[in-house]
Amino acid sequence: MRFAAMTQARRASVIAAIGVGLLSVTGCGYITPQETTKIQNVTDGINANVGPLQLRNMVIVSTGENKPGRLIGAVFNSSSQSVTLTVRGATGSETSVPVKANGETLLTEASDPAMLSTTGGQPGSLVQLNFSESGTNQSQDVKIPVLDGTLKEYQQYLPTPSPSGSAKPSSTEKASSTEKATPGASESATPSPSASS
Repeated sequence: MRFAAMTQARRASVIAAIGVGLLSVTGCGYITPQETTKIQNVTDGINANVGPLQLRNMVIVSTGENKPGRLIGAVFNSSSQSVTLTVRGATGSETSVPVKANGETLLTEASDPAMLSTTGGQPGSLVQLNFSESGTNQSQDVKIPVLDGTLKEYQQYLPTPSPSGSAKPSSTEKASSTEKATPGASESATPSPSASS
């Protein structure tokens, strides 16, 4: 009887020790913030919200401060009406992005790039842009990183030179048209000797 009482007491102490051990192990997890519950921005770009618009992974791709810059990223519209996102940057540069109701616009599409005439910052810097949307007329200033073509995935988004330096393209066009005229002249000259013979 005394042996049975000792066994029950020992069993109860073992169960209590296991219970305290489990509480201490799970208690740490209860009071310590879990890293998996934190949302981290693991992209190169910046995320922001302007009214019903969610801006995701926004980046400017450019070769220099006073050069044109292309805004890339994604814009999601959670409202039931189509809106226009207007982006204003340095020295009066501005671009507009239409976003359909409950839709998205990917600024990586080649069809209608969002171009700023002046970037306003060197690659590697942050440039403040003003984002405003037409639905509720809300706006927000957001600092966006400027990247260049150093990373291969951004090379295709670098803005091409604008036609403002049209003297150089027109001279190459003249050269190519002269080259085209020269073979035509030689072709017209070639039949005439054969016609004479």
